[in-house]
Amino acid sequence: MRTILETITQEIKTVLANVNETEAIELSELLIQAKNIFVFGEGRSGLMGKAFAMRLMHGGFSVYVVGETTTPSIQKDDLLVVISGSGSSVMITSLIETVKKKEAVLALVTTNREEEVIKDCQSVLHVPAATKYRRSIEPDTIQPLGNQFDQSVHLLLDSIIIYTLEKASDSMSFEEMKNKHTNME
Repeated sequence: MRTILETITQEIKTVLANVNETEAIELSELLIQAKNIFVFGEGRSGLMGKAFAMRLMHGGFSVYVVGETTTPSIQKDDLLVVISGSGSSVMITSLIETVKKKEAVLALVTTNREEEVIKDCQSVLHVPAATKYRRSIEPDTIQPLGNQFDQSVHLLLDSIIIYTLEKASDSMSFEEMKNKHTNME
């Protein structure tokens, strides 16, 4: 067990060490500039997206998860953050068309710089992690499926939130954030 834990920890450390800092800062700047933030991901990427959205909400951002019943329509100057290991799906293609029509901003968090959707993104945050596709450019991992990508995205997006809160002019205090945490659990 100890060996597995240490191997996974080292894998994630290596992935995060190879993230382009400029791309991470660019996403942070888009978060600060956005009127509203929308987050989308499918499957486990969607779970990472929900965690990201919750933390943004705690930080005082106006944020919604695509597909939830209370999510409003995206508009000009809003930001859609798509989390997708592959960077491609029918749903992503559809969302991109809506974002373009509404003149909103699109950011993609992905392992794949080769997808066609990249050209429509104002920001791409490349996460050099393994996915369930095990493409030749992906690193080796002892983990199944897209675990390495999911774990790396979770920590990377948490880091971006911390950075963003430090840079935002109207950053919330710990007590303010704590007060935004649900009290119905």
